[in-house]
Amino acid sequence: MKKEIIKSLAENFDSFANKTENNIEFWFARDLQHLLGYTEWRNFIKVINKAKTSCEAAGHKITDHFVDVNKLVEIGSDTLREIDDIMLTRFACYLSAQNGDPKKEPIAFAQNYFAVQTRKFELVEKRIKDWERLNARKKLSVSEKELSELIFERTGSEKDFGKIRSQGDKALFGFSTSEMKSRLGIKSNKPLADFLPTITIKAKDFAAEITIFNVKDKNIEKGNRIAWEHIRNNKSVRNLLIERGIIPEDLPAEEDVKKLERRVKSENKKLQKSPDKLKDD
Repeated sequence: MKKEIIKSLAENFDSFANKTENNIEFWFARDLQHLLGYTEWRNFIKVINKAKTSCEAAGHKITDHFVDVNKLVEIGSDTLREIDDIMLTRFACYLSAQNGDPKKEPIAFAQNYFAVQTRKFELVEKRIKDWERLNARKKLSVSEKELSELIFERTGSEKDFGKIRSQGDKALFGFSTSEMKSRLGIKSNKPLADFLPTITIKAKDFAAEITIFNVKDKNIEKGNRIAWEHIRNNKSVRNLLIERGIIPEDLPAEEDVKKLERRVKSENKKLQKSPDKLKDD
């Protein structure tokens, strides 16, 4: 396919894109019909129905990607008629294009255009999730450092923090820190929190923050009382998670945060080396 044709088709497809109030991009099926070169709506509906089947088979709810709507169109002499239409997400458009004949230029273009658009969204979504997990882990490190310093200040022992944190883990997960490492297949010399999903990293952080607040507010001095405070807070957080259907010890381990951090930094460096330009040099 020639560069000029690709550029023209890209501009055409872009011009028919719409956005919801929640900033979700969509195309109307009747617009997509013409973009893909279908002259008859009744024929294109067959393509849409196949796309719906593919959507369901892929484990997605059809109603999340195909929304039936009615709209008024002008048919001449200032006369309006109501017609059926469908709002399609980029994923729905991709599935619809996949059910077309790739020998036709508009369909071949659409198959790749929406595949790239869908992939871009997935990459952005994943990067945001990675960023949230990295920031949650950094926040937990800050809270645990503050708690460790507070415990040392009150008890005079550096060993107390490790014991109290493990007791907190036992209350949160039902297993001690070492038991959780074994359960998740984490090496004994690696920090447990580096492999936890965002939800449990934040749960540990929340419990630690409550402990810090109460130790200061209630002027708790003794190590055993600080430990009891931390255990109670972790138990409360655990109960909240379970009440919402989240069993913390059953959540699988995720990528080592340190590896994730290196990968994100590497991606950032690549972006800095070859950034997109508004104008060609």
